[in-house]
Amino acid sequence: MTTSIEAPSAAAPARKRWPEPPPHTEAGSLLTEVVMTTFRLNGRLLDVAQVLAAEGGITAAWWQVIGGILDQPRTVPEIGRRMGLTRQAVQRIADLLVDRGLAEYRRNPNHRRANLLGATEAGYWAIRRIALAQHPWANRLGTEVGAAALGDALTTMQRLLVALEAGHETDGE
Repeated sequence: MTTSIEAPSAAAPARKRWPEPPPHTEAGSLLTEVVMTTFRLNGRLLDVAQVLAAEGGITAAWWQVIGGILDQPRTVPEIGRRMGLTRQAVQRIADLLVDRGLAEYRRNPNHRRANLLGATEAGYWAIRRIALAQHPWANRLGTEVGAAALGDALTTMQRLLVALEAGHETDGE
């Protein structure tokens, strides 16, 4: 998706000259509400993630990057794709994690220059300490919302993600 952000113009046209957007379909209107609700949900989840991450002595952003390497070491671009972050953001955090002994760079047998980032014992320990708080929190909230509803929500989110990743971010229509 190409995004163009222009500086606000001091000379915006009069409102009566603004073009009208095409009307939403029912599905388009619902998707817009899903997007707006997702923005709010993301903000609240980031707030909770920050509190939970503090249990492990790290930030939510550090938790996200370590989360991308818990099962196996990965390159910085792989972590970015997996966790929905830019390569630059992952690189900045990866360097901090390495400096603090929570992760380490390892030789990549498949690529001479792209090292793998792997968690250290200290990194796994930070995640375990977070899990001691996160699991009860998730269990309580999950019970309140219900497993069936969460399963349906997950399926819908995965379908939206597949559609977005297939190139349907914006199509100009």
